[in-house]
Amino acid sequence: MPEEKLTLREREVLQLLAEEHSVKEIAAMLNISDRTVDSHKRKAMEKLGIYTLVGLIKYAIRNKLTTLD
Repeated sequence: MPEEKLTLREREVLQLLAEEHSVKEIAAMLNISDRTVDSHKRKAMEKLGIYTLVGLIKYAIRNKLTTLD
């Protein structure tokens, strides 16, 4: 599965983005910098071949990393 390519932190960031948290909120929740959140997001997108945030969110939903609840 493609998500197996992702690190635990990349999956966490992806899940939190899909749950509508901002980069600043995610940084505070994970005790990392905004730039580190952006880096994890960028690396996940590269690994998955996804080029937009919308695509990343769709991926998270399709792969049950989050729900629409």
